[in-house]
Amino acid sequence: MDMSFANQALGIEYMRRNVDSLENKVYPVPEVIDAAIAKEKLAAMNVAMDSLTEEQKKYLTSWSMGT
Repeated sequence: MDMSFANQALGIEYMRRNVDSLENKVYPVPEVIDAAIAKEKLAAMNVAMDSLTEEQKKYLTSWSMGT
């Protein structure tokens, strides 16, 4: 499945379901939709995602580690 088309189709579905609560402006694709599409695309490619280790999480949230 083309990810761009999936984002557009599911974005339109989201807007249709939430039309009463959305303002007339440009919105990004909701993160939950984007993540679901990415997960399906990886599954279709037979690719699994790893989880971050505690050390990696600590590194990502630290200002003192890295460059």
